[in-house]
Amino acid sequence: MAPVAVADTLPEGTLAHFDEQDQLQQVSVHSLAAGKKVVIVGVPGAFTPTCSLKHIPGFIEKAEVLKSNGVGEILCISVNDPFVMKAWAKTYPENKHVKFLADGCATYTHALGLELDLKDIGLGTRSRRFALLVDNLKVKAANLEEGGEFSISSVDEILKAL
Repeated sequence: MAPVAVADTLPEGTLAHFDEQDQLQQVSVHSLAAGKKVVIVGVPGAFTPTCSLKHIPGFIEKAEVLKSNGVGEILCISVNDPFVMKAWAKTYPENKHVKFLADGCATYTHALGLELDLKDIGLGTRSRRFALLVDNLKVKAANLEEGGEFSISSVDEILKAL
């Protein structure tokens, strides 16, 4: 499957997260993205060095700037289970806007065409690192990294696309 690209319609899918009452919930991607501008950030794994120290902190630090530029949701997706995503989210107590969503079986990652095969190093199927700017389910920017790179999927690159 070809990777998601500019002008594509965001595929529908279901992701998992823990709500404010600490209840496990399933959420439709379209319910989060329909009728608004959203940023979707995909990372190879929770607690991994680049994801934890560079990629996600940038989106947390500049969430207010994104919001002031019309972004309604900032979604972080990883091929991890919802318990891991919940624990990872707790490592950012200053976070008020980034939602941590689990794609435990990589089903949504596959729908996006963004799988990353890391079986050779014991990590299984993961997600490529990426950042998407989506407006009413239409992809406006698709910043897709190759391999373990971190250059075009940063918050600053998404801000340039707004």
